[in-house]
Amino acid sequence: MDAFGSADRLCSWVGICPGNNESAGKHKSGRTRKGNAYVRRLLCEFAHAASRTTSAFKAKFSSLIVRRGYKRAIVALGHKILRTIFFMFKRREHYRDSATDYEKLSVQRNAARWIKTLIQHGFIKTAQA
Repeated sequence: MDAFGSADRLCSWVGICPGNNESAGKHKSGRTRKGNAYVRRLLCEFAHAASRTTSAFKAKFSSLIVRRGYKRAIVALGHKILRTIFFMFKRREHYRDSATDYEKLSVQRNAARWIKTLIQHGFIKTAQA
């Protein structure tokens, strides 16, 4: 990630950041640049999949699709995913979704095993007939 320096440069290299060409109140083309076509296509696939999950990316997609339309929302979501990936690699951290309660998921997955272990060690008495 040090080769790019910043997330903006990486997004520009991939060609997933749309331009904003405005002068004297006239809006000109805001198309995305030519960049790495393979990575750009993959990011759009990832964005399409992320738009159908229960994550923070779905919330972003839902807010964008109303204002920008489907295809532009997909490109913007791909841009957000790429920035997230950049910072994950740069900081060497795992992805933590803000829309997911990881503690609740851990309890749901492990509660039965924890209770069974407590019963085995005699901390919980069971009612036997």
